[in-house]
Amino acid sequence: MKRALSLFSILAILISSLWAMKPGDPAPDFSEKDIDGKLRSLTEFKGKFVILEWHNQGCPFVRKHYNSGNMQKLQKEITSKGVVWLSVISSAPGKQGYVTAEQEKEYLKKSRAFPTSVLLDPDGSMGRAYGAKTTPQMVLISPQGKILYSGAIDDKPTTDAEDIPGAKNYVLDAVGEVLAGKAVSVPASQPYGCSVKYE
Repeated sequence: MKRALSLFSILAILISSLWAMKPGDPAPDFSEKDIDGKLRSLTEFKGKFVILEWHNQGCPFVRKHYNSGNMQKLQKEITSKGVVWLSVISSAPGKQGYVTAEQEKEYLKKSRAFPTSVLLDPDGSMGRAYGAKTTPQMVLISPQGKILYSGAIDDKPTTDAEDIPGAKNYVLDAVGEVLAGKAVSVPASQPYGCSVKYE
């Protein structure tokens, strides 16, 4: 029994590593409806930097960044520079984190969030294509459609908002570097948070 569980664990890790997208890889295109019912794709934003943020309202790690206003501040600052910010919800129906379009609209209004759009990915196809494992998990895509950064929002994998001021924000740093014409100094990190609730 233990051997079977061990083999299963190894297989899960291998599959997970196959899913994982690495910096320099072409970003998979997607076709997902946003909360207004509009079909959105990566090709729509060709020529722009794009951030993907995997989101789950009920995750304490996500709440850390939203309840403190940190994520909203980051969204506002980054989108003001012409970067597209897409929040992605890959929770399956019946799983924790799944929301309807109307529920997410209410959440955005209440939390005063500033994503360019929120994509609903209930079948998990987009999340799996990007190897999204946690919420939050962040991806930065170049105007040419290459992955520039993939991983955690910062280097403080806790649910404590008091850790935010002293954290190294990988996303903010990466955006600042690419807009200055530099290479991303930390192109990948270990994502942290709640597991994405796939089907």
